[in-house]
Amino acid sequence: MYLAIEGVIGVGKTTLARLLQPMFDASILLEAFEENPFLSDFYADRRRYAFQTQIFFLLSRYHQQRDAVPQALAIGNLISDYTFDKDALFARLNLSGDELKTYDRLHAALAERLHPPDLTVYLRVTTEVALQRIISRDRPYERNMDADYIDRLNRTYENHFAEARDSTLAIDTTSLDIVRNPDDLAEVAGRIRDVLGIPPFQPELPFQRGSSL
Repeated sequence: MYLAIEGVIGVGKTTLARLLQPMFDASILLEAFEENPFLSDFYADRRRYAFQTQIFFLLSRYHQQRDAVPQALAIGNLISDYTFDKDALFARLNLSGDELKTYDRLHAALAERLHPPDLTVYLRVTTEVALQRIISRDRPYERNMDADYIDRLNRTYENHFAEARDSTLAIDTTSLDIVRNPDDLAEVAGRIRDVLGIPPFQPELPFQRGSSL
């Protein structure tokens, strides 16, 4: 099983991936976004640094998925906190003209070589809650995040997943707290298992001496 988690910045993709990992006995693939040397400059001046940022992300994500996904699936399940397709969503928001055409050609050529997820879980959230979660995690390069940019990105995700219905599960996380509320996490995991046809998760009971089996 190859499960990918998607959604706007701040929705909680990495958090959910980490929490689901032991429940699905899976390897985990996390996006290496902090390695992008243009990221902080991009948030300061998106127009100037958009193309460099997108091309770096595109190639980085491609190499990571090309190498890590087949290796992980050869030994078991895999959960990723991003999809390769997400890169194109950001590109269409940040690029235009010849830069976007160049990007699209490169993305299409690379995407053909990658293994797609069996299921993509799209985490929906209001822009207001996404901004609250971004503030709470307090990453240095996100401290001056433009609320309008997050809103436009959120609408871009909504439009994309409104059309991409096959192999996609949308879950509204606006009122969920999967970290502090075990029932919320169980609800999300249960919906994923239902779609994939996987039996409910049964935690292993501790062995007690003298007990009969």
